[in-house]
Amino acid sequence: MTRDERQETRHTKHSPACGRVGASAPERATAQTSPNRKVQHSHQSIHSPERNPRPTLSEKPKKRTKITVPKFVKAKADGRKIAMLTGYDFPMAKMLDDAGVDSVLVGDSLGMVVQGKSTTLPVTLDEMIYHGEMVCRAVRYALTIVDMPFGAYHVSPQQAVTNATRVIKETGADAVKIEGGVDMVETIAALKRASIPVFGHIGMQPQSINTYGGFRVQREEQQLLADAHAIEEAGVFGIVLELIPRSLAEKVTAAVSVPTIGIGAGPNCDGQVLVTPDMLGQFQGFQPKFVKRFAELHEAATKAVKDYISEVQDGTYPDENHSHE
Repeated sequence: MTRDERQETRHTKHSPACGRVGASAPERATAQTSPNRKVQHSHQSIHSPERNPRPTLSEKPKKRTKITVPKFVKAKADGRKIAMLTGYDFPMAKMLDDAGVDSVLVGDSLGMVVQGKSTTLPVTLDEMIYHGEMVCRAVRYALTIVDMPFGAYHVSPQQAVTNATRVIKETGADAVKIEGGVDMVETIAALKRASIPVFGHIGMQPQSINTYGGFRVQREEQQLLADAHAIEEAGVFGIVLELIPRSLAEKVTAAVSVPTIGIGAGPNCDGQVLVTPDMLGQFQGFQPKFVKRFAELHEAATKAVKDYISEVQDGTYPDENHSHE
């Protein structure tokens, strides 16, 4: 049985009826190219062919295929913007995949947006595996990436390989993500030798929040460029750029051959990632400058719950349409 057949069987078995740190995008901007690479950017999805990405009503849609690491990397050369969102459980991940997102990141941000903690630091490896397995069971097409939590890869490269192996084996994820630049070169190289695809993360690194003293925009150009070059050479297939000035993100993006995914890094990265509960407006009172709310689910859900309470209390629910004889 092929991988696609296994995924189809898994999806059918578990599907019902058989069947957070984001970035705003005030305008679409043409990505800059390096002197040796001439790329024309478009707004096509990785899932779409390079030309005619949206079939008309008279055309039959092309069959959607699984996003792999090579296809993800190729998106940069093809000039296709990458849309990534975070996912933490089965129903949310299935919705993201059904909507056509290119990648689902099981972020350690779950410590804040799922568990209600003030930082990502308390999240454990077992918790990441628990949430990662649910997400990967739901996703059929998007590239799945699981964050390595604080303390799971910092002791030694061998510790990182051991724990990342668990993540891949027990969740079914396509890749892992770790934070760090020059200091993580040996760890990234060790993971690559173990055939574990690694996504990098530089700029503001939430697992180093105690060092920064809070969530701070990172502006050290030479350090960021050194980090980007070092982890690319070590073997990452993509890099998250978090909380850095848009002009600096543009320079880093032009300096590396792998895709950059921005979060609070402006429009000139190769793609964007948002924390899904943030972009859906599930929380009130928390909206950093770079977060754009594409929906207001807190407001809609609160109204729905109030309507339910009201109908239960006045006896109008359940009515005949929702009762059995």
